[in-house]
Amino acid sequence: MTLFLADENFNNQIVRGVLRQNPDVDIVRVQDVELSGADDPTVLEWAARQRRIVLTHDVATMTAFAYERVQAGLSMPGLFEVSRRVPVGLAIEEIILIAECSFEGEWEGQVIFLPLR
Repeated sequence: MTLFLADENFNNQIVRGVLRQNPDVDIVRVQDVELSGADDPTVLEWAARQRRIVLTHDVATMTAFAYERVQAGLSMPGLFEVSRRVPVGLAIEEIILIAECSFEGEWEGQVIFLPLR
C-alpha cells in the first residue's frame, strides 16, 4: 500500500476521514514525526527517505521545491496537491483510491493535483 505524509497545514478532517474509512491506509502527519515547523525541503527529504508521498495544500512553495528535487535527480516519491476548494469527502475518496490502487513507486517524481477527475 502507498505511504503518505500529510504536510503541517494539511486539513486534519481529511486525514481523520481517510483513517476512519480505511484504517489500513498508512498516513502520518508532519506533527506526528516531529517535523513541525520544518521547511519544505526538509519535509520532502524526510518523505523521500521514508518513501512517503506528501499530501499538501501548499501550491505556492511545496510544489516548487518538489520540482527542484526532481530536477536535481533526488528522490521524490510524489506530491499530491489537494486544493482547499475540493470537498473533504471527495479528497478522502481520492486519497483512499490512490492508496488502494497504486503500485509502489508509481508516483515517483510526479506532482499531481487532486481531484484526479
